[in-house]
Amino acid sequence: MKIKSKFFIVVLPLLFFSDILYSSESPENNDLDLLLSYMEGSFNSHEQSVNDSDYFDVRLEMKRIWFNREDGYWIYVEQAISDYLDRPYRQRVYRLYESTGKIASDIYELENPENFIGAHHDVSVFDSLNPADLIYRTGCTVYLEKFSDTEFRGGTLDDNCISTLRGAAYATTEVVIKPDMMISWDRGFNSEGEQVWGTDKGGYRFQKIK
Repeated sequence: MKIKSKFFIVVLPLLFFSDILYSSESPENNDLDLLLSYMEGSFNSHEQSVNDSDYFDVRLEMKRIWFNREDGYWIYVEQAISDYLDRPYRQRVYRLYESTGKIASDIYELENPENFIGAHHDVSVFDSLNPADLIYRTGCTVYLEKFSDTEFRGGTLDDNCISTLRGAAYATTEVVIKPDMMISWDRGFNSEGEQVWGTDKGGYRFQKIK
């Protein structure tokens, strides 16, 4: 099936089941810290957009917040088309933690995201918030496993991440995370399992720029 229009919405994992408790023990070989180091930073899909006009040049910012919490690593995520950095189309907060031998990434929405535009420059703006102020995306957790010494892979489970965007019934996310790149493939499907949004070519390729 060919998706003819450009896919404007890019989700990182749209990146996430809160009923799984956080474990204070780090995964073997400190994988949780390693994954955090790969995810935190500035990324863009400029190279991919130059080579394929079906992809936009998207800027992705990921910055750790709430350093003193002991229930995982919390990350502020902001995505915007490179020409409109002051108007991000997606703002989320992720929580990374160990879960039954894997690393889970829960996803949360901000109640008033416009108040946090550009917050990756100064994460102290989150000092006035705590996790109870966020909106948890039930069923959208991404579960990651270490694929090699320098690569993590994972995704959402089945059709648990509900989405009503463009006639969808649920959304899926597949991710690959490396030291210098993050690949995110997000798609929406209707109740019959037919894809209704998202590229059919593969994920957005975000190169780490700093």
